[in-house]
Order: sequence, then structure tokens, then C-alpha cells
Amino acid sequence: MIDARRLRTLRAVADHRTVTAAAAALYLTPSAVSQQLAALEQETGHELLAREGRGVRLTAAGEILLTHADRVLAQLERAEADLAAYAAGVAGEVTVASFATGIALVLAPAITALARTAPGIRLKVLDAEGDESLPMLLDGRADIAVAVEYRGAPRPDDRRLNRIPLYAEPFDAVLPLTHPLAQGGGPVAVADLAKEPWIGPYPGNPCLDVVLLACENAGFQPHLVHSSDDFRAVVALASAGAGVALVPRSALRGVDPDEVAVRTVDSALATRRVFAATRAGAEQHPLLRPVLTALAESAAPLDEAAVAGA
Repeated sequence: MIDARRLRTLRAVADHRTVTAAAAALYLTPSAVSQQLAALEQETGHELLAREGRGVRLTAAGEILLTHADRVLAQLERAEADLAAYAAGVAGEVTVASFATGIALVLAPAITALARTAPGIRLKVLDAEGDESLPMLLDGRADIAVAVEYRGAPRPDDRRLNRIPLYAEPFDAVLPLTHPLAQGGGPVAVADLAKEPWIGPYPGNPCLDVVLLACENAGFQPHLVHSSDDFRAVVALASAGAGVALVPRSALRGVDPDEVAVRTVDSALATRRVFAATRAGAEQHPLLRPVLTALAESAAPLDEAAVAGA
């Protein structure tokens, strides 16, 4: 009989690529993780892992078992959800990991709504960058993630996750007031900014992926001179004439039009797509269903026009 706890350990090692990192995610010692993996290999009769540099990789047998592990773990989540529904009495704590704008636009309004519709549910909010919330969800440190699409993220068809689209937010061009394209009525062509110095987020920030994708589609790689994950700093640098930037529209609320020019752009790729996610099977848990509903209702007005007027 294969122990489901050991399947969770195998999944963590597959995600983190080292026994030490998997142990940290599971709140175990590396020795305990190694013992569980050894026991799993004994249970299955197959070598599941092979060393690769300083880390490990799954063998062919390990990949086969991992596919079944994802289905088993999802079914266990469903079983817990069904048992919790049977027990009824919806009351408890739900941990939600979200990036800062997601907290402001959908999570905070959802908390207000839940106080009326499900007062027994308490939300614990963890501020996490857009590329951090999904690993936190998969590692069990969060029950729900509010995340954005980015390169390297789990694919939309990843069987470990259940996704609920929330909203799509366009990026706008932020230009110094002295820039030749600062004035005008129509959208700025991203290609017209090819020779400019750029201000952008650090590598790993999903917003940088959006910028790079829009620029690559326009036929160039942006020359990133200045880096900051704080959009207030990005706007200040653009105001000082240090370069141009693409910034999520909601981050530009309250920007003084006398400091910088904010223009729409011609690229549909300059958009970040925000979604809520749970571990597969957990979406029917009676504590999570009301939270997911509240998040979706909070996001419903956030089409491009609503974000533009926020």
C-alpha cells in the first residue's frame, strides 16, 4: 500500500528539485524527507529519483508515479471537502496569498462582503509577489492564491490546481512629460519605444514578463536601465526623465498628470491576467466556496473600463 504522505513528499521534491528545499516547504528535516522517499521506493519497487548536479530529478518511474500522485492528492482534497461539508457549520480560517494590487482590488472588498454573507469565515491574508503565491498554495502554506499568469507558472491545465479567472488588467505607457509621444489622443505603439531607456521590475516579477512579452511582440528587447518593483519609484524615475515604462493601470491611480504622461498602448499582450486558485479538489470545501464566490463577485466590475476609472 502506497502511503499518501509519501506521495506529497515526492510532489514537493519534484517541485523544489532538492531534498533540502522540499523539506523546508513541508516543515520536515531533510533526513525525514530522505527516509520517506526511500520508503516510497521500497513500496513501489522502483528507483524514483536520480541525482542531477546539486539537486535531484525524477526517473521515468518517478514521473509515472507523480502523475498518479497528483490524481490521488486531488481526490483526498475532495474527500476532505465532502467530510467538512457533512460536518456543516461553516466557520473557520482561510489563508489567502495575494500580490498587493490583488489585495486592494478584490481581496479587501471580498473581506467586507464575507462579513455580511459568511461571518463565521476569517481570512488570513499573506502579501506575496505574483510568482510566490502559487508555490505557497501548492506547499500547503495557503488555501487560496490570487495570482497572475507569468512565464514559468504552472500551466492552465496543471492537474494540481483549480483556477477561477478574476480580471484582466492592461498596462499603460508612462513617459516623461518632455517625451515626443507624451501628447496625443491615440494609443502609443510599443515599437516606437524600442530605442528608449527603460524602467522595469526585477527578474522574477511577473510584471516584467508582461513588459518583455509586449516588447518582443513589437520586435525588440527593451534596454532596461533602471529596476524597481515599486511602481511609485518607477513613476518618479520616469518623471525625472530617466526612461519609459509599462505599468499596470491600477498602479497609476492618483498619479499627478503634471508629473508624467500616461498613455494607452497598442498591444493586447500588455495585460496581466489575474486568477484565483485552489489545490485541485479543494474548491468545493465549504470554507473555500464562499471565499471564491466573494473574490469572483469583487472582480466582476474590474473590466478594463472599470480599472481605467478607478
